[in-house]
Amino acid sequence: MKVIGRQPRDKGGAVEHAGSLFPLAPIPSICHLSGWRMTSAAKKLTDIAEGAAYDVAVLGAGAAGMAAAVFAALEGRRVILIERTEYVGGTSAYSAATTWIPNTQHAAFVGAEGAEDSFEKASTFLDKAVGNRSPKALRDTFLAKGPEAIRELEARTDVRMRARPFHPDYLYELEGATACGRALEPLPFDGRLLGEDLSLVRPPIPEFTILGGLMVDRDDIAHLLRMTKSLKSAIYSAKLIGSYYLQKLRYPRGTRLVMGNALIGRLLLTARKLGVDILVNADVTEIAGKDGAVTGLTVAQAGTMRHLKARGGVILASGGFARHQQRRQEFLPKPVPEYSPAAPGHTGKLHDIVLKLGAHYGESADQNCFWAPVSVRKRADGTMAVFPHFVLDRSKPGIIAVDKNGRRFVNESTSYHLFVRAMYAANENGSTIPCYLVTDSVALTKYGIGMVRPGGRGLESYLKDGYLTRAQTLDELATKLGIDAGGLAASVAAMNEYAETGIDRDFGRGTTVYERANGDPRHGPNPTLGKVATAPFYAIRLYPGDIGSAKGLVTDENARIVRTDGSPIDGLYAVGNDMQSIMGGVYPGPGITIGPGITFGYIAGKHAAVRAA
Repeated sequence: MKVIGRQPRDKGGAVEHAGSLFPLAPIPSICHLSGWRMTSAAKKLTDIAEGAAYDVAVLGAGAAGMAAAVFAALEGRRVILIERTEYVGGTSAYSAATTWIPNTQHAAFVGAEGAEDSFEKASTFLDKAVGNRSPKALRDTFLAKGPEAIRELEARTDVRMRARPFHPDYLYELEGATACGRALEPLPFDGRLLGEDLSLVRPPIPEFTILGGLMVDRDDIAHLLRMTKSLKSAIYSAKLIGSYYLQKLRYPRGTRLVMGNALIGRLLLTARKLGVDILVNADVTEIAGKDGAVTGLTVAQAGTMRHLKARGGVILASGGFARHQQRRQEFLPKPVPEYSPAAPGHTGKLHDIVLKLGAHYGESADQNCFWAPVSVRKRADGTMAVFPHFVLDRSKPGIIAVDKNGRRFVNESTSYHLFVRAMYAANENGSTIPCYLVTDSVALTKYGIGMVRPGGRGLESYLKDGYLTRAQTLDELATKLGIDAGGLAASVAAMNEYAETGIDRDFGRGTTVYERANGDPRHGPNPTLGKVATAPFYAIRLYPGDIGSAKGLVTDENARIVRTDGSPIDGLYAVGNDMQSIMGGVYPGPGITIGPGITFGYIAGKHAAVRAA
């Protein structure tokens, strides 16, 4: 059995200091680190023999797939990880990589709520949030096995996480919710440890970086916004920016990886150490079976084709159906969303293959996709930037959302998933798709809006291409947007009154811990309510955006894909967004896709490894 021990934590150790702004020692591009000799993880199909035998084949290299491959390899199995795009990481690499798993070893260190959490409390919360939209047995399996998965990742791999000190469950009003302890995040990672394989990690969304590629996380943003007001933040920001420019002198991209890139980088480093074969730009064209069990697969890459054996099983982790044009028309509401900020790999082609083997889709989800409102803008290179509006603007004082009648239709501080759900529910005659995020000069300068950063610099380019609309009066703004001026004036007048009282009489904005957490803690009496009063006024358009599939292939507690009669297809598994969501198309907290993805990757990887024996 191959085992990766915990990395050295002595002073000067490369891994211990991987998250620092200035690592203490240079790291060679060809790594001989911690006693390991490393070669590139990426293989060419031409280097793999026809009929080569693997114990486990994992299809898709997002967080769930990479976790499944790592856990199978930790059992000493020969593993191949096949990715159809040029990068590993999937949408996980784009994300914050928040990982919702209650009761891990980190929970007790972030406050009383985390320390007092329990299996029963988390199970009650999911029962209230999800109900009969998913099997309770699968949810309880997740709650039982999730802490095991994190414990093993940190004990035997390069993955390192911490609990976010304050990150409330989205449905905080429900019994069993907590404000801390359940949401984990990866520690920053020094991408130089990957050598040339750093180029395999899917780069972040450009609009989520600064200075042409510097990745920043929540803590970085807080310091950057205060760099002119705090000496500590000024020093922190100077080191962050200076280190980035030094990295760019030697590497084609920044090497300090955070959030999703950090998680994927850490999983990739471990997969390489464990000898996992990784194919990118490769397509699986067939999954073979015999006597009702999956035994192998056919892979194509750059004109080469190979038939491979998979003795322990094949694990689907391809990201779901959401870029499959036929499935989009069948499963998504009308109008079918035009935009998605997700990575491009989840075509659903593997679903077409396994449906013929007896797999079937779940039918119980509240929503078939997870949602986020997005704004869009054409980049200089002609590609389309799709910017998800998670928490940075909608909940801030002085920003409201209105429909074509100029009226508010939703609590702007609700979760991004529920925001889009409300867009569809209220979309009579196209009134809320698109909708409009409206603000004034004070809020725009303080908080930014969409792709427009705080500070209000560089507005002319956004105004020129129509991403941002500006007017000196609300009537003029309504005219430019093509919405009802009287309705907009009434909505703004009401919000200005609510800003004074701290009570939103229409939608109760800012009444839960989650909602207030995304406001401005320095603003009162309600951190989410502020006046829209100072000209000029601004607006951007918001559209529904799907960020991942909730409707997926039905599985059992071991992540095995099952037939309509409930019997498992032996040797065939689904994890991540290929698996029918245990959250039932509900979004109860941060990281409720990656948490189950890693957990069922752990379950599937180990189950297939045992089966291979």
